[in-house]
Amino acid sequence: MIEPTESESLAELDRFCDALLAIRKEIDEIAAGNYDLEDNVLHNAPHTCDEVTADAWTHKYNRQKAAFPLPYLRQGFKFWPSVARIDQAFGDRNLICTCPPIEAYQDA
Repeated sequence: MIEPTESESLAELDRFCDALLAIRKEIDEIAAGNYDLEDNVLHNAPHTCDEVTADAWTHKYNRQKAAFPLPYLRQGFKFWPSVARIDQAFGDRNLICTCPPIEAYQDA
């Protein structure tokens, strides 16, 4: 769910809208057959810094599309994830907490 608040600046909301529009464009490119259903920028997202800067690049789309899908990301707004997806969508939907059980936090 997306719920912008009054604390978000207009510039931040504009960047968010630009990101949503770019994602829609990437979906349309896949639907039009411009990119493979399995090897595309959306299916392989997020791209880590290590992956984008590695010597070997095996994807059918270019590194720039993976690393900087919007121009403003080149100006210091880029967030580099430390890991890519874990176990694809299953890992996204089935998070595992490695915290101690709640009983460990109770006072004796």
